Amino acid sequence: MSAMTDSSMPVPGMNQDPGVSQDLASPVSGTLPSPIVLRHSNDEDVPAMLDIYRHHIGHGVGNLGTFVPTPFDIEDLKARRKNMRKHKLPHLVATIDGVVVGYAYAVLFRKRPAYRFTVKHSIYIHPDRLHRGIGRALLPALIQECAAAGFRQMIGYVDSSNAASLRLHEACGFRQVGYLAAVAFRFGKWTDTVMLQRALGPEGGQEDCTHKP
Repeated sequence: MSAMTDSSMPVPGMNQDPGVSQDLASPVSGTLPSPIVLRHSNDEDVPAMLDIYRHHIGHGVGNLGTFVPTPFDIEDLKARRKNMRKHKLPHLVATIDGVVVGYAYAVLFRKRPAYRFTVKHSIYIHPDRLHRGIGRALLPALIQECAAAGFRQMIGYVDSSNAASLRLHEACGFRQVGYLAAVAFRFGKWTDTVMLQRALGPEGGQEDCTHKP
């Protein structure tokens, strides 16, 4: 598969002509759904990405009590994107009908030089677009971009109760390499986190996880 350009692209893993978007959404009421289109993010996407991020931070934890999160605004996200591009780290968005419905990115696993070939990733989906194949489109594209940039290992952290995300990562070639018990506090209880890893490049294989259940 060829590396992604800054223009819109089809979902990877599909046998189709370049520039043709692939539909991964489920049909609704007999109508054909709009396709998911993947591309590199730009500064114009930042407000939409920030809204998605704030929703998950604001609704994914519960009552924070007296704890005050560090503010994160548009300029912070723009600066983060700029720094990622400087280090050849991918930052992708998924759009439907031109609207950003999810995004994914990778950052260095550790900042020390010895870890410069290993990345960790995050994926955020718009709350109104969950379970529509957006994450399944973004993750293989992110894997492809990281491999093309020369990174060799990819790390992910998933809440142990998020069965759908764990299945998706397994389908995309990740394996569990660690289990962190009671490291997060959400909705009044301690939760566990699963640490996942996947090799990139020749060692990583070419799993097509876009069609797997």
